[in-house]
Amino acid sequence: MVMKTDRSKVKRIPKRGAYDAATINRILDKEFICQIGFVHKEHPVVIPTIYGRKNDTLYFHGANVSRMLQSLEGGINLSLNVTRTNALVLARSAFHHSLNYESVTLFGRAELVEDQAEKIEALHIISDQILKDRWEEVRQPNQKELNVTKVLKFSIGEGSAKIRNEGVGDDKVDYELDIWAGLVPIERTYGTPISDPLLKKDTRISQSVLNIKDEKL
Repeated sequence: MVMKTDRSKVKRIPKRGAYDAATINRILDKEFICQIGFVHKEHPVVIPTIYGRKNDTLYFHGANVSRMLQSLEGGINLSLNVTRTNALVLARSAFHHSLNYESVTLFGRAELVEDQAEKIEALHIISDQILKDRWEEVRQPNQKELNVTKVLKFSIGEGSAKIRNEGVGDDKVDYELDIWAGLVPIERTYGTPISDPLLKKDTRISQSVLNIKDEKL
């Protein structure tokens, strides 16, 4: 169970809130980009970044000069959000239009990964979050690349999920209106791979790419 606190509990329509690790991890595992909010030089900032999850830990990476990573490694508070939209909810009235979605909001602090082995493993985890098994197909980071890269880790300890998976909720009087209402599912798939024009002749598409062809996201 992820810790439920006053700042993490769902206040607007509480029945949509969830605090169990299984639900939160399920949503996190569907995505690989999160939005991280923090205060930098007295101003609120929100920056999107790629993440990878292993157990109850999220890993982020970036350049050593990243203002986000430099700020977060100092142990400041952050808030992290991942949202996945699943359908447009189109009502008869403008007021009752909505979205079906799944979201996770987490709170806490990140810390710098200093151990070299953990740093490399974290980069592997992030790579797998985006495209499983791609890491094994490519050249591994060399020492120069590792030296200019920071990796931070964040414990999934306080937060909540919020999910809407419902139909239209119009006012009773509006059901008499001759206006179409319903759900429009949002589906995402990978497209046809586009090869780099500088590929060596007869280079085949990697298996990791073939594995996701036509797969729904």
